[in-house]
Amino acid sequence: MSLFSDNIRALRAKHKLSQEKVAEGLDITRGRYVKYEDGTSEPPYEILKKIARFYQVSLDLLLFVDVRTVDLDTLLKLDNNRIILPIQVDSFGENRIEVVTQKVKAGYLSGYGDPEYIEQLQQIYLPFLGNGKYRGFPVEGDSMPPHQDGDIIVGRYLEQLGEVLSGKTYIIITRSEGMVYKRLNKKIENSLTVSSDNFFYPAYEVRASDILEIWEYQCNIGRSDKQSEALESTSIKNMFIELKNEIGDLKNKIALTN
Repeated sequence: MSLFSDNIRALRAKHKLSQEKVAEGLDITRGRYVKYEDGTSEPPYEILKKIARFYQVSLDLLLFVDVRTVDLDTLLKLDNNRIILPIQVDSFGENRIEVVTQKVKAGYLSGYGDPEYIEQLQQIYLPFLGNGKYRGFPVEGDSMPPHQDGDIIVGRYLEQLGEVLSGKTYIIITRSEGMVYKRLNKKIENSLTVSSDNFFYPAYEVRASDILEIWEYQCNIGRSDKQSEALESTSIKNMFIELKNEIGDLKNKIALTN
């Protein structure tokens, strides 16, 4: 037996369907379906997709999560075959916000779609946020002032990449870079150009195919009340002009001595 065969058997029982009825819905014979359910045969990818659509669940859930331990009604309904996203609510029906702390950040890439992992995260409640699915993520480094290392950025989950807007900031979860918090500069069909608010860090592109999740900034939770040391844009410009002139003078002196 496999987790997959246990899952499809549990889903069939939950929906009170016969093997014949499920096989008919998948457009295969009952004999072929029975082999999937008893674990003697594994379905090809096309049949996996059909099963996911039939039960309106994701492939991640079918293959990696024991559906007997999950309340399917609390999962955010996404497009077919996309990752599952559990919604946590308290006894009053208020949306609880999971917080990904620095301690558990490293495991988020492998656990972001696992309800058991999400349930173990610390949780908070912020009544002013309103409807939506929210999650808190830690900030690292100094690339996004005034947010400081250790602050928590609370983001609202976006189901579609097309919802992002230039000029806004986002927590972006990618396969290659992990978790980053950046400002969106430009959006094209297959990628996003993002940048830090700290001008010392260059902008770069994120491929759409590399993005696992994207969360739009809603609020910041921090402990510091330090006054930001903002510089006027003219001061910054003058500083770079002076630096450029000094570098030019240095190059001229080197050229004269050679």
